[in-house]
Amino acid sequence: HEREHNREISELAAKHAEEMEKLRAELKEEQGHLLDELRQQMAATHRAEHEQAQLQSQTLHSLELEALRLTLNNMHTSQLELTQSNLRKEKETALMELREMLNDKRAQEVAILQSRHQLEWEKIKEQYLKEKEDL
Repeated sequence: HEREHNREISELAAKHAEEMEKLRAELKEEQGHLLDELRQQMAATHRAEHEQAQLQSQTLHSLELEALRLTLNNMHTSQLELTQSNLRKEKETALMELREMLNDKRAQEVAILQSRHQLEWEKIKEQYLKEKEDL
């Protein structure tokens, strides 16, 4: 009876060891699946974070480019305004010089005409006096 009991205990122990081994294998397999899932989730999270970082970097780059474009546009506008102002001043200066030159020329022509007029007046006066004398 004791041998029978020992045999049953041995069988139970072997069965227990076999079941434990089976459970360990299942547990190991389950752990493997969970690790694979975790790795996949971590890889997906890493990709998503990487894509988000790239998107933020691109957005920041786009904003920097837009800021540079606006700055350049403002500088260009300022330069154009300065150039227009300088051209306006040069035009005004040239017009003033031209006006002065024309006024000087007109004054010279007026002086010449007055001089001619005076000479003709003198001639006519002399001629009149001469005709008067002749009469």
